[in-house]
Amino acid sequence: MKLYAAPLDFRAIAAEFSVATDFPAAVTHQAAHAQDRYADSRRDARDIPFVTLDPAGSMDLDQAVYLERRDGGYRVFYAIADVAAFIEPGSELERESFRRGQTIYLPDAPARLHPPELSEDRASLLPKTDKPAVLWTFDLDDAGEVESFHVERALIYSQARLDYEGAHADLAAGNLHPSIALLPEVGRLRQESSLRREAISLRLPSQRVVENSDGTFELIIEPRYEVMDYNSEISLLAGMCAGRLMQEAGVGFLRTLPAAEPEHERQFRAEAQALGFALGDAPIPQFLLTVDADSPRGMAVMREAQSLLRGADYAWLGEQEAQVHAGIGGYYAHVTAPLRRLSDRFATEVCLALCGDYEVPGWVGERATEVIGAMRSTSQLASQVDKACLNLTEATVLRPWLGTNFPATVVSGDAKRDKARIFVPEPPVFAQSVGAPETGSETTVSLVTADTDSREVLFAWPAD
Repeated sequence: MKLYAAPLDFRAIAAEFSVATDFPAAVTHQAAHAQDRYADSRRDARDIPFVTLDPAGSMDLDQAVYLERRDGGYRVFYAIADVAAFIEPGSELERESFRRGQTIYLPDAPARLHPPELSEDRASLLPKTDKPAVLWTFDLDDAGEVESFHVERALIYSQARLDYEGAHADLAAGNLHPSIALLPEVGRLRQESSLRREAISLRLPSQRVVENSDGTFELIIEPRYEVMDYNSEISLLAGMCAGRLMQEAGVGFLRTLPAAEPEHERQFRAEAQALGFALGDAPIPQFLLTVDADSPRGMAVMREAQSLLRGADYAWLGEQEAQVHAGIGGYYAHVTAPLRRLSDRFATEVCLALCGDYEVPGWVGERATEVIGAMRSTSQLASQVDKACLNLTEATVLRPWLGTNFPATVVSGDAKRDKARIFVPEPPVFAQSVGAPETGSETTVSLVTADTDSREVLFAWPAD
């Protein structure tokens, strides 16, 4: 179903939420001239045939990977952009990163954590050039369980910049790049590993508006390829090992998440059933792995599962006891996206010190409270901006269709308030509806509001 819409502009949302998209001249200058502060203390790992795997067109490349077999299992090399090497503590570049906290993803252009001179050039793991990196090495057994790991500073040379769509096509043709030929095998083993079996794994596809050659716009679900999930498992592997390392030492930055409340689990099971899934009493983590996240209903149930992951936070172990991350299944830390998250740069320094058997740098502990505060406030901001952008997109795409009837599924009805929460599969949107048909029923609703100023979408039932 093609829906006509005006071109989308998200600059007003950036202004509304005070999201800075440009950098002061002094910060840009520092980024453009930053040098590797650890150039003389790196392992030469340029013989490892790394590749990067990211969305097409990406230039802020945080991770490079290479997998090989070894006696009794696998060895995974995972290189992470060494952002701390380019940011002098106390510099204006550092102060700006604290102000921003993380990259805020507006659909038309990101509000970056660091200037592109750093995030898309000097610190990015671009191919065919020597790059400073933090190198994780994992030895896994033949079941994908961790036997040992190590992290150190290194100099790497990426062979190629791969993208998900191309890697998906190569996987389907049985012709994956040799550097990641083992990625599906290791990725599946990691999905089934002992700690991951009880974890809630959300495979959330993206929604975006595409313009067709005939001038129409469509709100579509972007495919989520299997290779994305396999690649995510390597990132999760690094985060879990980092979390375990810091928990055992009693120092560092953890990403935490409490277990879902029984009430939230019951609500999710009811919503999944309303969307047509025969969940029954099956464990939720195993159920989610069977969902086709690329389908409208699959995307819907994945979005509903986000309610199980409430209360995510950051913790500095110097002040708090270690807590697990329920969405991961163990202790966890963010260490794999330092170009996009402030906390990763600091958590990585802790891991380097623990593995290198030296003191955690003073500038890490001294700024710990500020790091946690910046991540909390900007995570909330990112969530608000994401919601505003999605609401604007839905209102813009639907606005020309006021008065049109749409098939819908009732996710939850509230007869007392004469309201319902519905899912319209095409275009894929969640919305409120006036009227309260029975939960789980298939019905038809009429679009009565699509206001781009308030970013509100409202349907009514029964349809006229």
